[in-house]
Amino acid sequence: MLKSIQGVFRDGKVELLEPAPQTIESRVVITFLPNRPVIDLREKGIDERQATDLSARLRPFAEDWDRPDMDVYDDL
Repeated sequence: MLKSIQGVFRDGKVELLEPAPQTIESRVVITFLPNRPVIDLREKGIDERQATDLSARLRPFAEDWDRPDMDVYDDL
C-alpha cells in the first residue's frame, strides 16, 4: 500500500512532518511542491477565533483539496 506523508526540504535535508510508515526499508519518491503563500488573516478581517472556527468547518474538505490532481485549480 502506498503512503504519502508531508515534509520540508531544508538545508539539503528532508524533514518529515509526520511519522514515517513502520518499515525497515522502503523506496521513496520525493516531489518538490511550490511554497504556499502566507495569508494574513487579520488583514482580511478574520480574528483568531474566527480562523479556528473556519478551519474546523473546512477540515472535512482538506483531503480532497490536498490531492495532487487538484493543483490545476490553484491558479484560477
